[in-house]
Amino acid sequence: MTFVDVRIGVTQAPREINIELAEDADRDDLKSRVEAALAGATDVLWITDKRGKDVAIPSAKIAYIELGSADGDRKIGFGG
Repeated sequence: MTFVDVRIGVTQAPREINIELAEDADRDDLKSRVEAALAGATDVLWITDKRGKDVAIPSAKIAYIELGSADGDRKIGFGG
């Protein structure tokens, strides 16, 4: 099973919100809901993670959203 890693930057918040979605199929749906939220069509962006937990982000506070693969080249610590 493939996972989608979502990172959301929120204005006036020191940390990003990290959410892992269960399937790649959710990616296109999420993109359309993000576009609607950023266009002002909805006040709240709701995202359900792979465990079924719902997360609400106020649309006006979204600074950026990054969609990627959870299997990506994430490095931990120092070094190259």
